[in-house]
Amino acid sequence: MKKNYWDVEEEQLVEKTGKKISQWISILDKFKSTEKKSNNSVALLEEEYDVPVYWARIIVAHYLKQKKNNL
Repeated sequence: MKKNYWDVEEEQLVEKTGKKISQWISILDKFKSTEKKSNNSVALLEEEYDVPVYWARIIVAHYLKQKKNNL
């Protein structure tokens, strides 16, 4: 993943998805995304929260990278 992959302003994320990154992190934590395939997490955001696929992939990639770095 590119270093600047998460070059997204909070305002832009809220505009495109309706939630802040902290809210998405909470949702993915409850879904136990680290224990599942990333495609399942992307599908959750798309199907349950109507997040466009591009944004769902960015959110999940950011989430997983952050969790990996916090280990």
